[in-house]
Amino acid sequence: MMERGRKNQKCSSFCNPSTPGATAAATSISSGGVGGGESYGGNGNSGILDETVLMLVFRSLNWDPHAICVAACVSRRLRAVARRVLFRELCISRAPRMVSALTSDGVAPAGRLGGGWHALAKLLFFCCGCAAPTRFFALDRPALGHFVGVSRFSKTSGRSFLARRFWSDLLFVSDPCEHPAAGRGGGEDLGAYRGVFRGFMRSRTRAWLIGKQAELETRVRCPYCGARVWSMTAAGLVPNSASTRLGSHEGSLEYFVCVNGHLHGYCWLAHLSTDDDDDEADGDDTGDDGKHNEEDEEGNAEF
Repeated sequence: MMERGRKNQKCSSFCNPSTPGATAAATSISSGGVGGGESYGGNGNSGILDETVLMLVFRSLNWDPHAICVAACVSRRLRAVARRVLFRELCISRAPRMVSALTSDGVAPAGRLGGGWHALAKLLFFCCGCAAPTRFFALDRPALGHFVGVSRFSKTSGRSFLARRFWSDLLFVSDPCEHPAAGRGGGEDLGAYRGVFRGFMRSRTRAWLIGKQAELETRVRCPYCGARVWSMTAAGLVPNSASTRLGSHEGSLEYFVCVNGHLHGYCWLAHLSTDDDDDEADGDDTGDDGKHNEEDEEGNAEF
Protein backbone atom coordinates (compact mmCIF):
# COMPACT_ATOMS: atom_id res chain seq x y z
CA MET A 1 0.00 0.00 0.00
CA MET A 2 2.82 2.40 0.79
CA GLU A 3 4.39 1.63 -2.58
CA ARG A 4 1.07 2.27 -4.34
CA GLY A 5 0.81 5.60 -2.51
CA ARG A 6 4.27 6.62 -3.68
CA LYS A 7 3.39 5.75 -7.27
CA ASN A 8 0.22 7.82 -7.16
CA GLN A 9 2.13 10.80 -5.78
CA LYS A 10 4.22 10.82 -8.96
CA CYS A 11 1.15 11.30 -11.15
CA SER A 12 0.76 14.88 -12.28
CA SER A 13 -2.18 17.17 -11.61
CA PHE A 14 -3.30 16.29 -15.13
CA CYS A 15 -4.78 13.11 -13.61
CA ASN A 16 -8.29 13.53 -12.20
CA PRO A 17 -10.50 10.41 -11.87
CA SER A 18 -13.72 12.38 -11.82
CA THR A 19 -15.54 10.67 -14.66
CA PRO A 20 -17.41 7.35 -14.34
CA GLY A 21 -15.63 5.94 -17.39
CA ALA A 22 -12.25 6.71 -15.87
CA THR A 23 -13.14 4.97 -12.61
CA ALA A 24 -14.49 1.91 -14.37
CA ALA A 25 -11.45 1.63 -16.60
CA ALA A 26 -9.07 1.99 -13.65
CA THR A 27 -10.95 -0.67 -11.68
CA SER A 28 -10.80 -3.10 -14.60
CA ILE A 29 -7.12 -2.48 -15.25
CA SER A 30 -5.98 -2.62 -11.64
CA SER A 31 -7.80 -5.94 -11.14
CA GLY A 32 -6.25 -7.44 -14.25
CA GLY A 33 -9.02 -6.78 -16.74
CA VAL A 34 -11.18 -9.48 -18.27
CA GLY A 35 -10.86 -12.78 -16.48
CA GLY A 36 -9.10 -11.32 -13.46
CA GLY A 37 -5.73 -10.95 -15.20
CA GLU A 38 -5.89 -14.15 -17.23
CA SER A 39 -3.01 -14.31 -19.69
CA TYR A 40 -3.70 -14.21 -23.40
CA GLY A 41 -0.22 -14.71 -24.75
CA GLY A 42 1.98 -15.87 -21.90
CA ASN A 43 4.43 -12.95 -22.21
CA GLY A 44 5.08 -9.87 -20.08
CA ASN A 45 2.49 -7.81 -21.96
CA SER A 46 -0.39 -10.25 -21.96
CA GLY A 47 -3.99 -9.77 -20.85
CA ILE A 48 -4.99 -6.19 -20.13
CA LEU A 49 -1.38 -5.08 -20.60
CA ASP A 50 -1.46 -6.15 -24.24
CA GLU A 51 -1.34 -2.90 -26.22
CA THR A 52 -3.98 -4.15 -28.66
CA VAL A 53 -6.39 -4.81 -25.80
CA LEU A 54 -5.66 -1.42 -24.25
CA MET A 55 -6.28 0.29 -27.58
CA LEU A 56 -9.67 -1.39 -27.85
CA VAL A 57 -10.59 -0.48 -24.26
CA PHE A 58 -9.74 3.20 -24.58
CA ARG A 59 -11.12 3.51 -28.09
CA SER A 60 -14.46 2.36 -26.66
CA LEU A 61 -14.12 5.19 -24.10
CA ASN A 62 -13.45 7.66 -26.94
CA TRP A 63 -9.92 8.19 -25.60
CA ASP A 64 -11.19 9.79 -22.39
CA PRO A 65 -8.18 11.76 -21.06
CA HIS A 66 -9.29 11.24 -17.45
CA ALA A 67 -9.40 7.47 -17.95
CA ILE A 68 -5.96 7.40 -19.58
CA CYS A 69 -4.49 9.44 -16.74
CA VAL A 70 -5.96 7.10 -14.13
CA ALA A 71 -4.63 4.07 -16.00
CA ALA A 72 -1.17 5.65 -16.13
CA CYS A 73 -1.19 5.80 -12.31
CA VAL A 74 -1.82 2.07 -11.86
CA SER A 75 1.69 0.78 -12.54
CA ARG A 76 4.97 1.68 -14.18
CA ARG A 77 4.26 -0.65 -17.08
CA LEU A 78 0.88 0.90 -17.78
CA ARG A 79 2.37 4.35 -17.46
CA ALA A 80 4.96 3.44 -20.09
CA VAL A 81 2.26 2.14 -22.45
CA ALA A 82 0.14 5.24 -21.86
CA ARG A 83 3.04 7.57 -22.66
CA ARG A 84 4.09 5.62 -25.73
CA VAL A 85 0.70 4.76 -27.23
CA LEU A 86 -2.43 5.98 -25.44
CA PHE A 87 -1.61 9.68 -25.18
CA ARG A 88 -0.53 9.67 -28.82
CA GLU A 89 -3.88 8.21 -29.88
CA LEU A 90 -5.69 10.72 -27.67
CA CYS A 91 -3.94 13.62 -29.40
CA ILE A 92 -4.56 12.21 -32.88
CA SER A 93 -8.22 11.55 -32.07
CA ARG A 94 -8.99 14.97 -30.58
CA ALA A 95 -6.78 17.29 -32.66
CA PRO A 96 -5.96 15.40 -35.88
CA ARG A 97 -5.12 18.38 -38.08
CA MET A 98 -2.98 20.03 -35.43
CA VAL A 99 -1.06 16.78 -34.82
CA SER A 100 -0.63 16.33 -38.57
CA ALA A 101 0.90 19.81 -38.82
CA LEU A 102 3.19 19.19 -35.84
CA THR A 103 4.52 15.90 -37.24
CA SER A 104 4.74 16.68 -40.97
CA ASP A 105 7.90 17.09 -43.05
CA GLY A 106 9.91 14.69 -40.91
CA VAL A 107 10.07 16.96 -37.85
CA ALA A 108 8.89 14.09 -35.60
CA PRO A 109 11.04 11.07 -36.57
CA ALA A 110 9.43 7.74 -35.69
CA GLY A 111 6.42 9.70 -34.37
CA ARG A 112 8.39 11.16 -31.45
CA LEU A 113 7.66 14.63 -30.16
CA GLY A 114 9.85 16.81 -27.98
CA GLY A 115 8.74 16.23 -24.40
CA GLY A 116 6.63 13.22 -25.35
CA TRP A 117 3.01 12.65 -26.32
CA HIS A 118 1.86 12.86 -22.69
CA ALA A 119 3.17 16.44 -22.55
CA LEU A 120 1.25 17.39 -25.70
CA ALA A 121 -1.91 15.75 -24.35
CA LYS A 122 -1.59 17.70 -21.12
CA LEU A 123 -1.03 20.90 -23.07
CA LEU A 124 -4.20 20.27 -25.10
CA PHE A 125 -6.49 19.72 -22.12
CA PHE A 126 -4.90 21.38 -19.10
CA CYS A 127 -4.60 25.07 -18.30
CA CYS A 128 -1.59 25.52 -16.03
CA GLY A 129 -2.91 28.71 -14.44
CA CYS A 130 -0.30 30.84 -12.71
CA ALA A 131 1.13 29.43 -9.50
CA ALA A 132 3.50 32.26 -8.57
CA PRO A 133 4.71 35.67 -9.75
CA THR A 134 7.66 35.82 -12.14
CA ARG A 135 10.36 38.38 -12.85
CA PHE A 136 8.18 40.37 -15.23
CA PHE A 137 4.68 39.44 -14.08
CA ALA A 138 3.40 40.46 -10.65
CA LEU A 139 0.63 38.38 -9.08
CA ASP A 140 -1.39 39.00 -5.92
CA ARG A 141 -2.65 35.43 -5.48
CA PRO A 142 -2.14 32.22 -7.44
CA ALA A 143 -4.54 30.88 -10.07
CA LEU A 144 -4.75 27.09 -9.95
CA GLY A 145 -4.46 24.87 -13.01
CA HIS A 146 -7.48 22.94 -14.23
CA PHE A 147 -8.87 20.76 -17.02
CA VAL A 148 -10.50 22.58 -19.91
CA GLY A 149 -13.38 21.01 -21.80
CA VAL A 150 -12.66 22.73 -25.12
CA SER A 151 -9.39 24.24 -26.34
CA ARG A 152 -8.87 26.29 -29.49
CA PHE A 153 -5.32 26.45 -30.85
CA SER A 154 -4.49 28.71 -33.77
CA LYS A 155 -1.53 29.08 -36.10
CA THR A 156 -2.66 32.62 -36.78
CA SER A 157 -2.52 33.41 -33.07
CA GLY A 158 0.87 31.73 -32.86
CA ARG A 159 2.27 34.02 -35.53
CA SER A 160 1.27 37.00 -33.37
CA PHE A 161 3.65 35.72 -30.69
CA LEU A 162 6.64 35.59 -33.05
CA ALA A 163 8.92 38.42 -34.06
CA ARG A 164 8.72 39.08 -37.79
CA ARG A 165 12.12 37.48 -38.45
CA PHE A 166 10.79 34.19 -37.02
CA TRP A 167 7.58 34.00 -39.08
CA SER A 168 8.88 30.92 -40.87
CA ASP A 169 8.45 29.00 -37.59
CA LEU A 170 5.12 27.30 -36.95
CA LEU A 171 3.57 27.91 -33.54
CA PHE A 172 0.11 26.97 -32.25
CA VAL A 173 -1.22 29.10 -29.37
CA SER A 174 -4.48 28.70 -27.45
CA ASP A 175 -7.02 31.34 -26.61
CA PRO A 176 -6.37 32.72 -23.11
CA CYS A 177 -8.19 31.02 -20.26
CA GLU A 178 -9.73 33.64 -17.97
CA HIS A 179 -9.25 33.45 -14.20
CA PRO A 180 -11.48 36.10 -12.56
CA ALA A 181 -10.58 35.00 -9.03
CA ALA A 182 -6.97 36.02 -9.62
CA GLY A 183 -7.90 39.46 -10.93
CA ARG A 184 -6.35 42.69 -9.75
CA GLY A 185 -7.57 46.26 -9.53
CA GLY A 186 -8.70 48.06 -12.65
CA GLY A 187 -11.17 45.43 -13.84
CA GLU A 188 -8.58 43.04 -15.24
CA ASP A 189 -8.64 39.24 -15.12
CA LEU A 190 -5.71 36.88 -15.37
CA GLY A 191 -5.36 35.17 -18.75
CA ALA A 192 -3.33 31.97 -19.02
CA TYR A 193 -2.43 30.59 -22.44
CA ARG A 194 -0.27 27.82 -23.86
CA GLY A 195 1.14 26.65 -27.15
CA VAL A 196 3.59 24.41 -28.98
CA PHE A 197 6.15 24.83 -31.80
CA ARG A 198 6.51 22.43 -34.68
CA GLY A 199 10.05 21.07 -34.91
CA PHE A 200 11.41 23.44 -32.27
CA MET A 201 14.91 21.95 -32.52
CA ARG A 202 15.11 23.26 -36.11
CA SER A 203 13.32 26.55 -35.50
CA ARG A 204 14.79 29.99 -36.04
CA THR A 205 13.52 31.03 -32.60
CA ARG A 206 15.65 28.38 -30.89
CA ALA A 207 18.64 29.16 -33.12
CA TRP A 208 18.44 32.84 -32.10
CA LEU A 209 18.16 32.00 -28.40
CA ILE A 210 21.14 29.65 -28.59
CA GLY A 211 23.17 32.03 -30.75
CA LYS A 212 22.58 34.95 -28.35
CA GLN A 213 23.30 32.69 -25.36
CA ALA A 214 19.98 33.62 -23.76
CA GLU A 215 19.88 32.44 -20.17
CA LEU A 216 17.45 29.76 -19.04
CA GLU A 217 15.20 30.66 -16.12
CA THR A 218 16.30 29.33 -12.74
CA ARG A 219 12.92 29.44 -10.98
CA VAL A 220 10.48 28.51 -13.73
CA ARG A 221 9.93 25.11 -15.36
CA CYS A 222 7.65 24.00 -18.14
CA PRO A 223 4.35 22.89 -16.55
CA TYR A 224 3.86 20.31 -19.31
CA CYS A 225 7.17 18.46 -19.60
CA GLY A 226 9.20 19.81 -16.66
CA ALA A 227 12.04 21.12 -18.87
CA ARG A 228 13.86 24.41 -18.38
CA VAL A 229 12.51 27.51 -20.11
CA TRP A 230 13.54 30.78 -21.70
CA SER A 231 11.62 33.95 -20.87
CA MET A 232 10.66 35.59 -24.15
CA THR A 233 10.22 38.84 -22.23
CA ALA A 234 13.78 38.72 -20.91
CA ALA A 235 15.04 37.86 -24.40
CA GLY A 236 13.20 40.84 -25.90
CA LEU A 237 11.19 38.63 -28.26
CA VAL A 238 7.65 39.70 -27.32
CA PRO A 239 6.11 41.60 -30.28
CA ASN A 240 3.37 44.18 -29.79
CA SER A 241 1.04 41.93 -31.78
CA ALA A 242 0.94 39.46 -28.87
CA SER A 243 -0.76 42.02 -26.60
CA THR A 244 -3.17 42.93 -29.37
CA ARG A 245 -4.08 39.31 -30.00
CA LEU A 246 -4.66 38.59 -26.30
CA GLY A 247 -6.58 41.77 -25.61
CA SER A 248 -4.18 42.91 -22.90
CA HIS A 249 -2.33 46.15 -22.30
CA GLU A 250 1.15 46.40 -23.74
CA GLY A 251 3.74 45.17 -21.25
CA SER A 252 1.12 43.31 -19.17
CA LEU A 253 2.15 39.84 -20.26
CA GLU A 254 4.96 37.33 -20.08
CA TYR A 255 5.49 33.98 -21.73
CA PHE A 256 8.08 31.24 -21.70
CA VAL A 257 9.27 28.63 -24.18
CA CYS A 258 10.87 25.43 -22.94
CA VAL A 259 13.73 23.54 -24.61
CA ASN A 260 11.14 21.11 -26.04
CA GLY A 261 9.12 23.88 -27.70
CA HIS A 262 6.16 24.19 -25.30
CA LEU A 263 4.94 27.73 -24.63
CA HIS A 264 3.06 28.95 -21.58
CA GLY A 265 2.35 32.44 -20.38
CA TYR A 266 0.15 34.90 -18.54
CA CYS A 267 -1.39 38.29 -19.19
CA TRP A 268 -3.83 40.77 -17.68
CA LEU A 269 -6.99 40.88 -19.78
CA ALA A 270 -8.65 44.26 -20.04
CA HIS A 271 -12.45 44.16 -19.91
CA LEU A 272 -13.95 45.21 -23.23
CA SER A 273 -16.90 47.53 -23.72
CA THR A 274 -20.02 46.28 -25.48
CA ASP A 275 -18.88 47.85 -28.75
CA ASP A 276 -15.46 46.21 -28.46
CA ASP A 277 -17.09 42.84 -27.79
CA ASP A 278 -19.12 43.17 -30.99
CA ASP A 279 -16.03 44.08 -33.01
CA GLU A 280 -14.10 41.14 -31.56
CA ALA A 281 -16.91 38.72 -32.36
CA ASP A 282 -17.05 39.97 -35.95
CA GLY A 283 -13.32 39.31 -36.48
CA ASP A 284 -12.93 36.10 -34.47
CA ASP A 285 -12.55 33.76 -37.45
CA THR A 286 -10.64 36.03 -39.77
CA GLY A 287 -6.96 36.30 -40.55
CA ASP A 288 -4.75 39.33 -41.02
CA ASP A 289 -6.28 39.98 -44.44
CA GLY A 290 -9.85 39.97 -43.11
CA LYS A 291 -10.79 36.79 -44.99
CA HIS A 292 -12.12 33.61 -43.47
CA ASN A 293 -9.11 31.74 -42.10
CA GLU A 294 -9.31 27.95 -41.83
CA GLU A 295 -6.12 27.83 -39.79
CA ASP A 296 -8.00 28.86 -36.67
CA GLU A 297 -10.21 25.77 -36.99
CA GLU A 298 -7.39 23.22 -37.36
CA GLY A 299 -6.40 23.10 -33.73
CA ASN A 300 -9.65 22.54 -31.87
CA ALA A 301 -9.51 19.92 -29.14
CA GLU A 302 -12.38 18.91 -26.88
CA PHE A 303 -13.52 16.14 -24.57
